[in-house]
This record gives sequence, C-alpha cells and structure tokens, in this order.
Amino acid sequence: MSKGLSYRNAGVDIDEGDALVEAIKPFARRTMRPEVLAGIGGFGALCEIPKKYRQPVLVSGTDGVGTKLKLAFAQERHDTVGIDLVAMSVNDVLVQGAEPLFFLDYFACGRLDTQVAAQVIKGIARGCELAGCALIGGETAEMPGMYPEGEYDLAGFCVGVVEKERIIDGRAIVPGDAILGLASSGPHSNGYSLIRKILERAQPQFDLLEPTRIYVKPVLKLLETVPVKGLAHITGGGIVGNLPRALPKNVLARIHKYAWPRPPVFQWLQQIGDVAEDEMFRVFNCGIGMALIVAAADAERAASELRTFGETVYEIGTIEKSSGKAEAIIV
Repeated sequence: MSKGLSYRNAGVDIDEGDALVEAIKPFARRTMRPEVLAGIGGFGALCEIPKKYRQPVLVSGTDGVGTKLKLAFAQERHDTVGIDLVAMSVNDVLVQGAEPLFFLDYFACGRLDTQVAAQVIKGIARGCELAGCALIGGETAEMPGMYPEGEYDLAGFCVGVVEKERIIDGRAIVPGDAILGLASSGPHSNGYSLIRKILERAQPQFDLLEPTRIYVKPVLKLLETVPVKGLAHITGGGIVGNLPRALPKNVLARIHKYAWPRPPVFQWLQQIGDVAEDEMFRVFNCGIGMALIVAAADAERAASELRTFGETVYEIGTIEKSSGKAEAIIV
C-alpha cells in the first residue's frame, strides 16, 4: 500500500508559515496607528480614515524591489530590502501630497525560511515606522519550483489619504518656479540590472544595499507651512523620466546638473561601466531622490525647513515656459 502524500511532502510547510506569522506580529505592532481596527492574522485588515480629513481622497501605490534582491541573495543580507519595498510605494503616494495610511506586503518563495523571511518583514516594518504608516497585513506564499533555492520576491501596496483641496497635481506650476532636489541615499531600488552588469567588471567599495530613503515625514511637515506646487519621486527613468510627470504641458524644467555633487557611487558606476552621461540620467537618480517645485520666493524657506528635518537639499533648476510637451532638460 502506497504511503499517502502531504503538503509538506510537496514542499509547503504550513507550520513554518504559522511560525512566521507569530514571529512578525511584534514588528507589525510597532507600526500601528489609532485608525487600525484589525491587522495581522485576519482575512482582511480594517482601517478607518483619520477623522481630521473633511473630504478625504485615497491615494494608492504598488511596487517591488526589483533585481536589487539579487545582491541581497548574494550577500545574504535581508534586513534592508524591506525598507526599499516600503519606500518605493510611500514615496510615490507622497507626491500627490498624501499621508501614507497603511501598507501590505507580498513575500513569495520556493521554500520558506522563517529566519530570512522574518528579517525581510522586520525591514518592512521599519520602513513603515519611518513613513508613519501601519503594516496591517500581507501574504506569504510558499511555491515549490517557482523560485531558485534561497531566493524570494517582494511586492508591496500602500494606501494614503489627502484632503481633496490639498492634492498636489502640478497645475499651479508656472515659469520662474524653483526646483529643489532632496539627496538620495544611493541608487535606491533602480538601475540594478545595469549595476549587476557593472559588478561583473569590478567589486565596489560602496554599500549597494543601502536602502531607499523615505521622504514622507519631512515633506509632510513642509506641506504644513509651505505651498508645494509639484513633487516627483526620482525612480526608474531618473530625473528626465520622472520630473515631467509632475509638470503641466505649458512648462519645462531646466536642470543644472552641477548644482549638486554627484555621489561617489554614481561616479564609480559611470567610470567602471563606461556609461554615457545621458544614460546615467535616464537610469539612475544620480544623487537626487525627490524633487520639489515651489515658488521662487518660497525656495529658501522650504530648503531651510527641510534641512531642519534632516534632509540634504539643493536648488537644482527652474521652471521655464514651453510651447509643447513637458520635458526635463539636463544642462
């Protein structure tokens, strides 16, 4: 008589999954907001809209970490990619002026290693703390045969909320406005397919797993006192690909690329990879992780306040009149 099969025989360990849920509850608990009614463990997570909003509009964003994960696997470092995961969504939600409210994650692997997964989710919780949003749920999927041994994939989803009359949509941007750039912490989570090709030529002296900077709290504080007309999260596509998304069609952005020091990691990547200057600005953030557009009269005050909140700020360009489609020009 043949022996019966079990889910564990097929490669899925239910007990390991249950152990992970218990292990991550303390991490998630530290991110809770008063609006959260039910979090980790249920079929769905419940969250009220904060009562301070009169006409609340929900803003959502979703993203992953991309091939930066390959470096995490190679270095066996799993504690920072969760911050990257949160950052990519909360920074996107922020550009509409929204306060991130809650976050959910999706962790998929071939065989669940509770210790590794707990490190990843601890990083996710840390990212949520930095953004002020609650980690209220997620999904862990163990799928034998789908992923190579020791590898996993991550995706995340954030919902934020903004007062309808305070949505930042770029319509107020006019020629003469100033463009401020907030310094990045490195390549963030973009361009890693190119970075990995460059690493075939040389080993870096830089931490390429430095997590994506989360700009939420400083920018939300700024929005309380300074009218910000436009925001752009500088992700894949760089400044030239992302800043135009924040502009109305009657203007263009003139960027002065020598207005900020290019971090050594980007100089190294360009030199070792023999990457053309135009390609650098199309692939990498080149040291600017978030761009803000304010009236010229507000630029100095905005920069000063952001520095008070711990940001490194540069005035990187100006808004000019355009007769056609919005575009960013690197000068």
